[in-house]
Amino acid sequence: MALACALWLAGDTCRPAAAEAAWDNLFALPSPQATEKAYETEPEEVPAPGDVRIEVVRHEREPGEPRRVLIYHTHTWEAYEPTEEDTYTPTERWRTKDNQHNVVRVGEELARELTALGFEVVHDTTAHEPPNLDTAYTRSLQTLEAYSARGETFDCYIDLHRDAYVESMAGSNSVQDGGKSLPHIMLLIGTGTGTSGGEAFAQKPNWQVNIVLAQKITDALNAQVEGLAYPVKTKTGRFNQHVSEGAVLIEVGNNMNTLREALDAMPYLARAIDEATRS
Repeated sequence: MALACALWLAGDTCRPAAAEAAWDNLFALPSPQATEKAYETEPEEVPAPGDVRIEVVRHEREPGEPRRVLIYHTHTWEAYEPTEEDTYTPTERWRTKDNQHNVVRVGEELARELTALGFEVVHDTTAHEPPNLDTAYTRSLQTLEAYSARGETFDCYIDLHRDAYVESMAGSNSVQDGGKSLPHIMLLIGTGTGTSGGEAFAQKPNWQVNIVLAQKITDALNAQVEGLAYPVKTKTGRFNQHVSEGAVLIEVGNNMNTLREALDAMPYLARAIDEATRS
């Protein structure tokens, strides 16, 4: 995958200042009616014995070959605020193992939109949360490792999530376009400069490349609807983005958004990915 674009980076984040403190303290959500455990901070990323490793293979497309995208979900059971249209049996508040009502359904919609744009899409619906949500990243890494072992490569690896609501975040919880309410979308890139279990990561992401793709997608989203995407967020974890260049984590809305809002945002996200991966 060729990513010809000047590197964009402004410190650790370009998130609005009013929201930054809240983002970095997701375990202290102030509103009882909107409180959820927030695992996007990748707690400890507990490694398998020997620190699970995966060979990084760069995929170069032949002329005319379709772009390949893998969509998967480390936090498979993340769900949205229930509505009359979207009712579900929760495993806990804002989580359900019913894939018609969690982020898997959103991934299904994104896969459909990308396929219509000419992508070859693999949507992996493996449930990585059980038996322990804290070690979900270890299991999603094993899923990625299995694709690598089969010799499969992709132009873009998307770990699709929904975010946790933070009351003090600046601005509205959604944006409007053409009569539709759309949730904010945010891309998160791991630098791998942190630690796991007190030790430095043995393998680190090529985050300087991954952030270029993330910024392209963000720019393409905001070109469609101003404010649709938050600025790209960087964290010191690696979020399994060491598996390949072109790996991103995408947060579609938060637990106070609705599934309908998330689904309605997928054509916008698909078009942004299409534009970002053309170069």
